Amino acid sequence: MAYTTAIFDLDGTLLNTLNDLYTSVNHALKVYGLPERSLADVRMFTGNGIARLIHLSLPEGTSPELEAQVFDEFKRYYDAHKLDTTRPYTGMSEVIGDLRHVGVSCAVASNKADFAVQGIIDRYFPGTFDYVTGEREGVPRKPNRAMIDAILATLGRSQEGLVYVGDSEVDIETAKNCGCDCIICSWGFRDRDWLLEHGATTIVDTPAQLERQILA
Repeated sequence: MAYTTAIFDLDGTLLNTLNDLYTSVNHALKVYGLPERSLADVRMFTGNGIARLIHLSLPEGTSPELEAQVFDEFKRYYDAHKLDTTRPYTGMSEVIGDLRHVGVSCAVASNKADFAVQGIIDRYFPGTFDYVTGEREGVPRKPNRAMIDAILATLGRSQEGLVYVGDSEVDIETAKNCGCDCIICSWGFRDRDWLLEHGATTIVDTPAQLERQILA
């Protein structure tokens, strides 16, 4: 078995969360009379946490006070609507089950706010992962390696045998900062050319390919 620990990104890797993020961003913008964003915009803005998502979605020059109000409205609306259309990518539940069956520890590390991560995982992957964490106060978000180190410490695992699975340049940088292998999923929030330009070396196109790569 090539790896003993697999840590997964959430958005664009395990689940397609894009439409609920898109709807929530535009709801918050509309409440304050601000121009709405396209689905392509939100897709590219996702990956560095919801505060960054809102910052990038706002018009240049927006005051910090207004940004905070829009962010609060986004969080309120997204918490109520985070499961409207979000669904796991077909086959990912089976992949995690197969990995754990053969002894691979599986965890989730997301830059999404922890309240949203826990709610979504509880709904679609209850009891599936050995550890789940989103962005929390006091722990730098990815690509800083702090979140990954905290997971390894909690699981009692070392960096040896670790693979990180994601879908964006943030995930590529996270794995680089951890000094571990990285598998990138092509079905997520970035195009293949973008991923290659940002250093992706192993890209899989289906969950079945992902499982084979981890267990090779």
